[in-house]
Amino acid sequence: MPPGHLQVMDMKRVRSAPAAGLIAALAVVLASACSASSGSDESSTTTPATVAAGAATSLEAQYEAVIKQVLPSVVEISTDSGLGSGVIYDSSGNIVTNAHVVGSATTFDVQIASHAAAVKGTLVGAFPQGDLAVIKVSGQSGLHPAKFADSNQARLGQIVLAMGNPLGLSSSVTNGIISAVGRTLTEPQTADSPGATLPDSIQTSAAINPGNSGGALVNLQGQVVGIPTLAATDQQSGGAAPGIGFAIPSNTVKDIASQLVKDGKVTDTHRAALGVQVTTVTDPAGGTAGVGVVSVVSGGPAAKAGIQAGDIITKVHDTDVPNTQALSSVLANLDVGQTVSVTYSRGGESHTVKVTLGQLPG
Repeated sequence: MPPGHLQVMDMKRVRSAPAAGLIAALAVVLASACSASSGSDESSTTTPATVAAGAATSLEAQYEAVIKQVLPSVVEISTDSGLGSGVIYDSSGNIVTNAHVVGSATTFDVQIASHAAAVKGTLVGAFPQGDLAVIKVSGQSGLHPAKFADSNQARLGQIVLAMGNPLGLSSSVTNGIISAVGRTLTEPQTADSPGATLPDSIQTSAAINPGNSGGALVNLQGQVVGIPTLAATDQQSGGAAPGIGFAIPSNTVKDIASQLVKDGKVTDTHRAALGVQVTTVTDPAGGTAGVGVVSVVSGGPAAKAGIQAGDIITKVHDTDVPNTQALSSVLANLDVGQTVSVTYSRGGESHTVKVTLGQLPG
């Protein structure tokens, strides 16, 4: 496993005041309480304990308001292979979710919060390389589209709530904070996922469990900042590592979902590509020795640079790529049209060429 790479697992099951305003208000209350407690009026009933109780009540009310606002926008999606969650994207009935929740299915049972019975949904389009998909329910009234945040404004320590259907427990909510931003992750390859690489992911301490996939990671303004997708894997137990979950940022979600709604496919992935099909090559000791080129896209970036099927790519942009996951992670952080160095071996000899990166197909 390359340095900095996290092993992760997907989590499909087989109008309130801003937080900053709330904190500022609490600070004023605390300051007032401290001033009162230092005065000579012994009849004052304001104590640190009552201030703390008031702060807790205010935060609790904030949680309740956000949950009441957003939960009707979160749906449960069922297929023959399992269940996950989704977020109502618009009033036309489009719902954004994870591609691994959709899998190979084209029709779905969708449980909407305001409906007593599940309704039928159909696939609009999917982008497995980014683990996003859109399905649609038609002819449904009373839908509550979610509001999406600008994920570029996500802050470390920001309180967030994860809403979804973990373990089939509908309309469940967990809380935590944003622990990190800008993570690049690679999903494990499964029957429902080709092993998507997810750049700029949001890490959260809010519990993400099977069934949360495709749900909503929400800030205290009632806006979706991300779509919960993965949990880190505990290397010893093999299960999800507590307090380490990941979400696709809302700006990526909005970009991909809008393309899927408009065209049924992604026409601009904004993701760099070499134009090769690859597999991990192992050495005689069973370790990884690089990325073997299985085929090259005719006229693509690699082909133009002289890379051929049978070559073994070992380094891209001065970064070692011992396996396909490492290659995907490197490319996820490069730009379409960027020229980078690529080192590969052919017949035991090492070669380095310049490659102008193309775009990952949608």
